[in-house]
Amino acid sequence: MKPQAHHRPGESRWKGYLYLLPGFLIYLLFTLIPIIETVRTSFFDWGALGKSNIWVGLGNYIDLLNDSTFLKAFSNNLVFIIFYSIIPIMLGLFLASLLGRYPIPGFTFFRTVLFLPQVISMVVVGVIWRWMFHPTTGPVNLLLGAIGLEEFQQAWLGSFAWALLSVGSVGSWVQYGFCMVLFLAGMQRISEEYYEASSLDGANELQQFIHITVPGLKSEIGVALITTMIAALRVFDLVYATTRGGPGESTLVTGFLIYRTAILNNDIGYGAAMATVLTIVILSLSLLIRKLMTERSDEAA
Repeated sequence: MKPQAHHRPGESRWKGYLYLLPGFLIYLLFTLIPIIETVRTSFFDWGALGKSNIWVGLGNYIDLLNDSTFLKAFSNNLVFIIFYSIIPIMLGLFLASLLGRYPIPGFTFFRTVLFLPQVISMVVVGVIWRWMFHPTTGPVNLLLGAIGLEEFQQAWLGSFAWALLSVGSVGSWVQYGFCMVLFLAGMQRISEEYYEASSLDGANELQQFIHITVPGLKSEIGVALITTMIAALRVFDLVYATTRGGPGESTLVTGFLIYRTAILNNDIGYGAAMATVLTIVILSLSLLIRKLMTERSDEAA
């Protein structure tokens, strides 16, 4: 008797590829091809409608190294990492520790309200906070006046000193809810036995948070760090809706500079070089954070 051929259970592999084909074609058309075209365009001096399509090689990238405007915009993105990533993660950990350990009446309500900024369109968020920061009718200055702090009233979005911090604080308001919900989900995996054992050993709430909660949320912290850092580096809509990069270049970020260079100034090749550099930076940081988190998880295991 001939031995029966070994067959994998279920449908054939090719049918699986057919199921994936529509999604892959959409991804190829709207993601991969534009990325490849952006990289290709960055090697050309490409003006409006391709009228000055001249090969310049690495010329656009060399110009970026000496472009003070680009360096200023990128440095502002680095400042945004503090507001989009570091502060929201710290707030998220604090709120998750308050809401996640013990049953609280209205827990679902608090979680929903705190997460709400994350689901609002960033353009809408920008319009709302532009009104909030209005120098004469904005609630921020009105509140300061009501509590006797008139000396702190100012044009928040029109100040060279405060504009970047003001827009950054809006980013913190948007991102902390995402971090909180992510950490609340991760805390469900931490066994209550660890907390009970540490309590018997005399550990207080702060010590439990530092030595049990935070180490137990390493994976979630890594995801939050990557996600929020990407948001900080590619921010565009919030700046566009609030300050348009002003006053001067106080809130100029790389995403808005790419838009201004490629779309408004029709310098498509130079804008594509900026976009390529930004993409490389985002990918490099994401891979670095993932590698560091994986190594720490292996060491802990």
